[in-house]
Amino acid sequence: MLGEIDVAFLSAYSLGMYFAGHLGDRLDLRMLLTIGMIGTGLFTSLFGAGYWLNIHSFYYYLVVQMIAGLFQSTGWPSVVAVVGNWFGKSKRGLIMGIWNAHTSVGNISGSLIAAALLKYGWGWSFAVPGLVIALVGLIVYLLLPVSPEAVEIEMEEDDLLKSPEKDGTTEPLLVGKTNVKEKAVGFMEAWRIPGVAPFALCLFFSKLVAYTFLYWLPFYISQTAIDGSYPSDSTAGTLSTLFDVGGVVGGILAGHISDRLNARALTAATFMYCAIPAIFFYRIYGSISMNWNITLMFITGMFVNGPYALITTAVSTDLGTHSSLNGNSRALATVTAIIDGTGSAGAAIGPLLTGYMSAQSWSAVFAMLMVAALVAGLLLSQLVVAEVSAKIASSRLRGAGSLPRSSMEEP
Repeated sequence: MLGEIDVAFLSAYSLGMYFAGHLGDRLDLRMLLTIGMIGTGLFTSLFGAGYWLNIHSFYYYLVVQMIAGLFQSTGWPSVVAVVGNWFGKSKRGLIMGIWNAHTSVGNISGSLIAAALLKYGWGWSFAVPGLVIALVGLIVYLLLPVSPEAVEIEMEEDDLLKSPEKDGTTEPLLVGKTNVKEKAVGFMEAWRIPGVAPFALCLFFSKLVAYTFLYWLPFYISQTAIDGSYPSDSTAGTLSTLFDVGGVVGGILAGHISDRLNARALTAATFMYCAIPAIFFYRIYGSISMNWNITLMFITGMFVNGPYALITTAVSTDLGTHSSLNGNSRALATVTAIIDGTGSAGAAIGPLLTGYMSAQSWSAVFAMLMVAALVAGLLLSQLVVAEVSAKIASSRLRGAGSLPRSSMEEP
């Protein structure tokens, strides 16, 4: 029953993401974020209210979680669009890799807060986080500048996305301040932007792997004899946070490498391929000792979450400001929603399949995860080839340009 609620939540989140991205490129991002956060807080608290109201209806919790998923779906497209408005492309991978660490910090903090409040009654584990996000939503409304133009800050062109103001128009991203001069990009038009479809499908399988670990790793650890003994549930929960710690390092590393190489697809694909042996070794050697388990879990988290973080941040921003849009910046939220919404469908399917497969064999689960990582990497093959070909061509041009003039003249 809990698994069905999880799938319902993630399905509503995935579906809502497409609509949220559509709205994000047409409405005030600050207002959209505020509504989403307060709505999330309300319905998260209503889930916990079932404890005090003595509600035992499965459908009550199912519906509440689905509505909470719809409200939460406004978050990611909006925040990526806001951060993308503030930072240019040269250091975007590194900056967004560091910024994206908040997702892992949130995962860890949420788990620890919920666990700490559990002794007072499980309702508090939902009510308090719900109250916190609602309060932060109010802070966002009062303080968040969604773009430099919104606070009348002039920035160098290299530090900004190519904005309408650079093209002779004056349309800011905040709707309602002036007349909108730039038409927001449509849903199907966004799908046709080069690179959106392969990265979206890659994220489907990447998130399938990442969320399977996120949801099932504590249970797997508690069911696995490490150095001859089974960890307690609390120990397993604490240990599983190291996967997220590895994810923080992986996200920053992937962003930095992709900046240096100027090759997002090559970096993401390489990380996904490296995740395959990491998952294999964690399954085979993770039970030898606690030190081995911790080390291999950290490495696995780094390779699994690295491309996931890169695609949902820097890649989404790059594609949302693709050259084919001719400077139109009103595609950021839509593109981010398409990519992360497709990925969230994989996030729903992975844990669901694991629930059935783990009852038969954990080896089958790990085999599924390795196949998913392989497919994620292969989906980027065409983009990887294009990036490598561009690098080779650029290298040849530089080499030809460095030759003495006499050597370049024909006899």
